[in-house]
Order: sequence, then structure tokens, then C-alpha cells
Amino acid sequence: MKIQMLFLVGVMSVAIGAGVVKAETPADLNDLQIAHVAYTADNIDIRYAHLALAISSNPEIHTFAKTMIRDHNAVNDQALALLKKLGAQPQDNFLSQKLTAGAEALVNEMSQLRGAAFDKRYAENELAYHKAVNGLVEKSFIPNIENAEVKSLFQAGLKIFKVHQHHAEMMVSKLN
Repeated sequence: MKIQMLFLVGVMSVAIGAGVVKAETPADLNDLQIAHVAYTADNIDIRYAHLALAISSNPEIHTFAKTMIRDHNAVNDQALALLKKLGAQPQDNFLSQKLTAGAEALVNEMSQLRGAAFDKRYAENELAYHKAVNGLVEKSFIPNIENAEVKSLFQAGLKIFKVHQHHAEMMVSKLN
């Protein structure tokens, strides 16, 4: 669990420390960059869910994974519809890129696991991932989003993703 949270903090500090970014932090991102990070994070979680459906035989893992696919796709669809209405496109940025790179490594790692080891790793990752992303959304993104409609969408999404976090906590406790 701590690995994913440390990963997110590490991603931000490495990107900043390496000079890859002009001293940007998540709080410095504009609305369109924030939208890209959220879209990227949703797609990463959808990818993790598809991996879980392919590898796990645990019905509880399957139920959770299907919920992740349904809910994250729904939020992404709403976000894309809002961007279309606003005539805007999400903007790629350092955080989206680092999240994608980290996800690739994690998918490779989890792809090697089977049975209870996979289920435990998936559940722990989902808990850590939702804690990290929910914290980022709540503390850095929502306070800094300028467009009221975009802010409202993020607030609604956060409520859904906090439910995911709670569900992940329950899965982790059952698998330990």
C-alpha cells in the first residue's frame, strides 16, 4: 500500500528534482492539465481492473474490478462530454506521464503473480492508488480548479472514488 503512495510522491519529486518540469507541482497545473491527469488515472485503474479480470478467479476481486471499469469509464465519459461542451482538450503534463510510466511497471509486476498473491497485490494497490489519487484530487486539484463545472465534476467523482477506497479497504482486510 505504501509503495503506491510513495510512488506518487516520488514521481512528483523526481520530476521536479530532475529538471524535467519547470518546478511544477500538482497544485500548479491548470484545469486542462488536471483533466488529463484525472483521465490518465482513471484509465490506469481501468487497466488494472482488466488485468484483475484476466488473472484472478476470486469473485470479490471480479466484482470490484467490474465496478472500477464501470465507474471510471462513466466519469471519463462525463469529463469528455464536458470538455467537448467547453471546446477544450486535456493537456498532457509531467504528472500524467509519470503516472503512466509507473503503471506500466506495476502492470508488468502484477502480471507475473497468480492466485492469492495476485489478489492481495491487486487489492493493496487499489487501496493505495485510491488513497493517493483521492488525496491529490481533494487537496491539490479541487482547490485549484478554476472552472465551476470542472470543479463540480471532480467533487462528484471524488465521492465515488472514496467509496472505491472504502471497498478496497474491506478487500484488503479480508485478504490479509
